[in-house]
Amino acid sequence: MFNRPVNFAISQITPAEIPELLTLIRELARFERLEHEVEATVELLREAFFGPQPAAGALLARQAEGLAGYAIYFFTFSSFVGRRGVWLEDVYVRPAFRRQGLGRALLERVAGLAAQGRCGRLEWSALRWNENALRFYENLGAKPLEEWVTFRMNERAIQRLAEGDRAATQPGADAARPDIS
Repeated sequence: MFNRPVNFAISQITPAEIPELLTLIRELARFERLEHEVEATVELLREAFFGPQPAAGALLARQAEGLAGYAIYFFTFSSFVGRRGVWLEDVYVRPAFRRQGLGRALLERVAGLAAQGRCGRLEWSALRWNENALRFYENLGAKPLEEWVTFRMNERAIQRLAEGDRAATQPGADAARPDIS
């Protein structure tokens, strides 16, 4: 199937590597057919990873040929478990480096951070059409949560809800609204 990724180096991102990470984020978005949704900039990512209150962490994977992939994660909390968890926001391996164990190695590193932090959960989402990813995750022992539905509001929708815009929060009110994406 694949060999252990002995030639990959995985490390926490540094501020100087943020432009490279943004390139990888755009590659992932292109693969997921979501490039139009990328709003991240070098400045926003620098603040998110290295600001006064870091919101997330990132791991970069390299091989002699260059940057091979990344994982972005952040801590959550589960009221049911009563402890922190980790949400895996992204895991991406460039096509030339796939099937060499790097995806698993990145997930093992994130799981190691979760275990070290005594987290009760490691969670992520995947696109239903990405069958290779779904099989990969299930082979790791992850279970899909079929009974859960993910909801999302963008910045504009958040602002409207925060301002008490009841018209924007009525059932069906978002049907013609492009701001809830």
